[in-house]
Amino acid sequence: MHERISQRGGISRRTVLAAGLVAGTAATLWTAAPAAVALPAADGSGSGGDWFADPSASVRPKFRWWWPDGLVDPDEIAREIDQIADAGFGGVEIAAVHHSIKDKSVLDVTHHGWGSRPWRDGVEAALRRAVRRGVTVDITLGPSWPVAMPGLTPDDEAAAQELVHGRAMLSAGATYQGPVPPPLREATAGVTRQRLLAVQAARVEPANTTRKETGLDAASVRDLTDTVTDGTVTWTAPDDGDWVLISYWRRGSGQQPESGPHSAPAAYVVDHFSADGTAAVTGYWENQLLTPSVRQLLRAAGGVFFEDSVELETDGLTWTPLLPDAFEEHTGRPLLPYLPAIVLDDSNQVFAFEAGLTRQIRHDFWETVSGLFNRHHLRALRDWAHSLGMGLRAQPYGLQTDAIASAAILDIPEGESLGFKNLDDFRCLAGGRDMAGHTVLSCEAGAYNGSAYSTTWDRFLRTMGGAYAAGVNQTVVHGFSYATAPQVSWPGFAAFSPYNGAPGYGESWGPRQPTWRHITDVSGYLGRVHQVLQTGTARADVAVFRQTGYTATGIGASWLTSTGVPLGWTHQFISGPLLDLPGAIVSGGRLAPDGPAYKALLIDGDFFYGSTPTLSVDDAGKVLKLARAGLPVVLLGAFDQALTPGVPAPGETDRLREILDRLLALPNVVRVTDKTAIGDALAGLGVTPDVRHATSSTLLNAHRATREADFYYLCNGKHAETVKPPVAAIDHEVTLRRTQDGATVPYLLDPWTGEAVRLARYTRDGRDFTLRVALQPGQTMIVALGRPGLFGDRNGDRPYAVATDADAVLFTRGGLTVRASAAGTVTTRLSSGRTVSTVVPAVPEAITPTRWQVEVEDWYPGSEATRTETVSRSLTLDTLVPWSQTAELADSAGIGRYRTTVALPADWDESHGALLDLGQVSDTFRVTVNGTRLAPADRLHPVVDVGALLRRGDNTIEVEVATPLINRLRVAQPAVFGGVARQAYGLVGPVRLLPYVQATVG
Repeated sequence: MHERISQRGGISRRTVLAAGLVAGTAATLWTAAPAAVALPAADGSGSGGDWFADPSASVRPKFRWWWPDGLVDPDEIAREIDQIADAGFGGVEIAAVHHSIKDKSVLDVTHHGWGSRPWRDGVEAALRRAVRRGVTVDITLGPSWPVAMPGLTPDDEAAAQELVHGRAMLSAGATYQGPVPPPLREATAGVTRQRLLAVQAARVEPANTTRKETGLDAASVRDLTDTVTDGTVTWTAPDDGDWVLISYWRRGSGQQPESGPHSAPAAYVVDHFSADGTAAVTGYWENQLLTPSVRQLLRAAGGVFFEDSVELETDGLTWTPLLPDAFEEHTGRPLLPYLPAIVLDDSNQVFAFEAGLTRQIRHDFWETVSGLFNRHHLRALRDWAHSLGMGLRAQPYGLQTDAIASAAILDIPEGESLGFKNLDDFRCLAGGRDMAGHTVLSCEAGAYNGSAYSTTWDRFLRTMGGAYAAGVNQTVVHGFSYATAPQVSWPGFAAFSPYNGAPGYGESWGPRQPTWRHITDVSGYLGRVHQVLQTGTARADVAVFRQTGYTATGIGASWLTSTGVPLGWTHQFISGPLLDLPGAIVSGGRLAPDGPAYKALLIDGDFFYGSTPTLSVDDAGKVLKLARAGLPVVLLGAFDQALTPGVPAPGETDRLREILDRLLALPNVVRVTDKTAIGDALAGLGVTPDVRHATSSTLLNAHRATREADFYYLCNGKHAETVKPPVAAIDHEVTLRRTQDGATVPYLLDPWTGEAVRLARYTRDGRDFTLRVALQPGQTMIVALGRPGLFGDRNGDRPYAVATDADAVLFTRGGLTVRASAAGTVTTRLSSGRTVSTVVPAVPEAITPTRWQVEVEDWYPGSEATRTETVSRSLTLDTLVPWSQTAELADSAGIGRYRTTVALPADWDESHGALLDLGQVSDTFRVTVNGTRLAPADRLHPVVDVGALLRRGDNTIEVEVATPLINRLRVAQPAVFGGVARQAYGLVGPVRLLPYVQATVG
């Protein structure tokens, strides 16, 4: 979880090659957990419909499962595994999180803390039940976050450390005599030791001063460390200006995991940049937690270890004792003379040299930190997990490190819908995943501040729609809380609510929620989306090179994010270390041809350092090699005068420019100076997107390719949660490209019902298929381009419609069929060249039901925190209104069943049908017609085809609606939830039955 509560701050069943990135370590082999079954074989064996309709447990969504440390009962743990499995979810992630419990003493961490015997018993119970139920169990590496281990003290070498500074200002010629300036900030409680690293003096240079930083002259920095005697220093400033005396102190940060204590002894955060810090994690697991039975069960349960976002809190600069040597090894220069430009005070820069030099120094420092993090923390933890037959999933961001490179190291990189500012943050992690040849990009999904017990599934689906288009294909839902804890109120323990006396982060899903009644509809939808998006390999049009591979920043790509994506373009971000991976080759003009198969490389200035046009000599050489192999390259900015990102060695800038001169001389390389020219530059290089539409649109897309089919996930979404105004409905033509030649037809895959049907109206031009896409805000659509019969349909390569004035064209048992909502003659032009006229008889008028019988199961707090009582209420409505506007239901939450009767005319026959448009309905719903329940319906477009179930005369329509709990909690717990406005839940409508007539073409 990236947004701090304190406000501070796919795998397939195959052997996965986890390539080393920074230190050039040997590749590690890990046999991953089961994943999606393959598509039907090319010879026609297998069932495409089953593959999509009933996705395997390995691709189904997971829950973040919050425990109050070890205060859990094994029987309740087993019950909750059953609840999650029965709800259609494929896994859980055990996490000790209890921000809602203000008085931590009630948790009794001495006997029931994280890692205690009761916690281990709970884990064993979860694993045993999960193996029986076929779901996976992931385990967070430590309690809450960041990773911390019991038994560490802040003074241990393996604990997280910080570098803090002290200072004294001296005027020209003045003498300082006294104790070394102490740190400006007091150490955190529990930190008892601090060590002097260095003492320096530097002349103040006003020309380098910024709004927040004191300017210094880099050439004037003097090391006074050797003059320190018994903790004192004496030094006289030269008479050529003002000077500053700076001391640097290394000490433990004293940081504990969020919302502790979680254990006895207390856990402290480990050093994330040293082998000692990682050994503290693996050693504790090996010696204290991994009993023989747990080891065996972990393998059987098929889960992974998980690490949340890296939120290290320090008063100064994040530090590790390895940094001076690692910096010199990485750059060939000592670190200490550069410390003034690096040191921080409460996350703020303190000093600065000349602007260009300062940028270069900071780049070199954080690149060094990134290498240590990736080598000693992520890669070491991954390799240890592999030794146990497990994998590592992690959120590799929160620091100024190369998260793109980190994503390539991890078995499963993960982002989050809360902390990520827009879709480009996901595209950064997706680039690392795909260049490394991995499958899964996970997302901590659906956390909303202040939305406890008021989160709706439609909000969740709108949030995730765009994330899937940006590369996400695993959802870890935030979250499922353990049932109870001491002193909690109805409806039970919730990890984040109440928080500071108000509703906290949502959501606590489970049987405590009325919408759980319909949860298999949602889990089935998510599982089918994952099934498609974990199939084959991801494809993207353009790779965007990032000199600095940060993510969770919201920084996008020039032209592509703002202009290219609305026209159908897709892109991912890569960083320098990814160009060392085995798949970073060019074939047929594509980078990583067996992976994302990028058609072009875009290199912009470094967004994180003033958009300066920078490249390292090594990276420039790699790009030159790729371009010579035929990869189109576009550079934006003054790359004819490029600079090195770090402090250049003598002659290094000249070598860089010589390489770039050779690069820019190639015919497949274009340099532009205006970002608006990027599109034309790509077109001039012959690069076009796989998805095209004539006008700018809010349509987003993701492309996966196999030998059997190309899958296109389409979503009418937005680039970021905060984008306003809201997305509007779209209705326009879209062209999709098949990556391979051969007989191909398009299929529509419905992730709500699991149906796969051949589309009956489209045009084709070679490998390009153009079809109409009409989507409501947030709504999704999945199209597969594959061989005839791939999904078991019997329409083969029959002629299809290329144009019609009917409302719709579809394949039915009778063949090609038109659908119309009004009488007349419709004309259809077929792919065979024929034009056919079809007479449509009279169609009944639309029907708006006028009276509804409503039965409500109203939920109330029971005698215990985990017990819910219900009261039945009945009413008749002549006009549909939200519960909040109905006197009997104003404060109600629960299940509502709406029933009405509609009469259809005597001439109604099998050619007739109707769509049922529910209008506004909140939250989840199911529809029954004449006693038969329909398949799950699209939550974001509540229009269902009820034609097959209707008959002449009276027809009974029932709509069951489930709500969140907030309206009841407003009055049940006003101290916490009373400030939330009543929500407009229920069936609001207008509900309309829209008749149509179908007729076979020709």
